[in-house]
Amino acid sequence: MKFANIIIDISHEKLDHPFGYIIPEELENRIFAGTGVMIPFGRGNRQIKGYVIEVTDKPSFDVSKMKKISSVIEGAVEVESMLIKLAWWIKENYGSTMNQALKTVIPVKNKVRAKENKTIVLNMTKDEALEKIEQYTKKHATARIRLLKELIDNDNISRRLVTDKLNISDSTIKSMEIQGDIVVNADIDYRNPVTVTSQPEYDIVLNNEQRCVAEEIKKTMNFKPSKFPNVHLIHGITGSGKTEVYMDLIDYTIKNGKSAIVLIPEIALTYQTVMRFTRRFKEKVSIVNSRMSAGEKYDQFERAKKGEISIMIGPRSALFTPFKNLGLIVIDEEHESAYKSESVPKYHAIEVAQKRGVDT
Repeated sequence: MKFANIIIDISHEKLDHPFGYIIPEELENRIFAGTGVMIPFGRGNRQIKGYVIEVTDKPSFDVSKMKKISSVIEGAVEVESMLIKLAWWIKENYGSTMNQALKTVIPVKNKVRAKENKTIVLNMTKDEALEKIEQYTKKHATARIRLLKELIDNDNISRRLVTDKLNISDSTIKSMEIQGDIVVNADIDYRNPVTVTSQPEYDIVLNNEQRCVAEEIKKTMNFKPSKFPNVHLIHGITGSGKTEVYMDLIDYTIKNGKSAIVLIPEIALTYQTVMRFTRRFKEKVSIVNSRMSAGEKYDQFERAKKGEISIMIGPRSALFTPFKNLGLIVIDEEHESAYKSESVPKYHAIEVAQKRGVDT
């Protein structure tokens, strides 16, 4: 039998501690640290939402008095266990509830349905397709004939084009797919806020002073777990080339199989700033900011979890990008007040970054 310690989704200090629940056998493979669940709570056993913060073989109290988890919340974002640990630290250090801290480290609360690009391809040879056309001609199946003729001339066709321009119904497409005439392929179309255009190749060479700073920092970057954060302060006036040093360190980090987060005050997160990074790192870069839609934000964090990007640029919320192999956090203009949250939990991004750097 397995058990889960759960924080309930109510921001009240008297309830701000884990509650123990039994994990039903049928849910054991679906529940782990970070899973959103529905649980019976209180005397009336009303159903409320909670977050699993730990799965254990040891019950927190008398099993005979423990209740079972009702269900897993479909569509809830799975919080990485390292971010749950970070949320607990935020809660302890900034005077918030655990629930408030969890909602801080989960910038996107729910899954957003992915956009898909569906294409249709022929599932037979062209000769076989011609034979099929003869069969469908006898049955006066004109829609199927139109689609097969189009696929003979084209390797693949957008599903939207098939329904809109060829006037072929969804039911016809489904029927032909079941019969094996065609195959419908679906590729996820991530909402990408960064467009990598044909830009001039990055050809900036560090000067002697920049190179010296970068190399001295690299000597301390062994990417091994440590009890203490490895912190460096780069001091330089505007235009002195700090960004070039950042990029050299990021390049070093990526070559060592790690990822990087670049925090920038939102007011300074301009198109020109992002383009400097994309010139160097191309499709490895993404951004997150308050102007993006929930779908865009969700997609960027999904890309980070899957390792499809290596660099996330953004304001405070970028700090909680779920990279599994984080190796570097850059905080540009670290003196800016924008790094201090004005809402509960009133955390300081610089302090949280140091904590995340240690626990990663």
